[in-house]
Amino acid sequence: MGFYSDHIEPALVSCACGMKAISREREKIVPAAAGKVLEVGFGSGLNAPYYDQSAITHLYALEPSAAMRARAAKRIAGLSFPLEWLDLPGEEIPLPEASVDTVLVTYTLCTIPGVEAALQGMRRVLKPGGKMIFLEHGLSPDAGVAKWQNRLDGIWGKLAGGCHLNRDPASLIREAGFKISALDQHYAPGAPKFAGYMTGGVAAK
Repeated sequence: MGFYSDHIEPALVSCACGMKAISREREKIVPAAAGKVLEVGFGSGLNAPYYDQSAITHLYALEPSAAMRARAAKRIAGLSFPLEWLDLPGEEIPLPEASVDTVLVTYTLCTIPGVEAALQGMRRVLKPGGKMIFLEHGLSPDAGVAKWQNRLDGIWGKLAGGCHLNRDPASLIREAGFKISALDQHYAPGAPKFAGYMTGGVAAK
């Protein structure tokens, strides 16, 4: 770990993930989380303001970055439900099988190195009848945009904590054994197209 990864990178990622165009996307999907919730990639707590606090009984906030957890402190201070930090990467979810009602993952599948293992872990801890709520950016269906995503992917990842521009979230979720019941894909108004093709929805085991 160095100065960039400890200080510059968390600030850059938090700023990019907190832009107005992205916040509007969060606001549409996060309030559906309910019961015991596992948020994978809690980051600096950008989803916290959008939770329906009356619907949450417990929140497991999985975030391996100490710098991000520190940045989240002010955002989680006013939460009315218990929050429990899980200081592990997404590939290592330390919860029992079928133990949460909702898995929430936003702008995280793009970054996890072992994304397939992480998704299998999310499926393992989700209760039968529970829901996985997802909101990710990823590979555009437009050839011209996808071409630039592939070109920029390497340098973007180095600057943005390993984030990939060209992953296909819906395909990854299906390949992990989830069944997607609702899917919305579009460009987020106000976001650059190379990083603004959104894939959001709900899935179950």
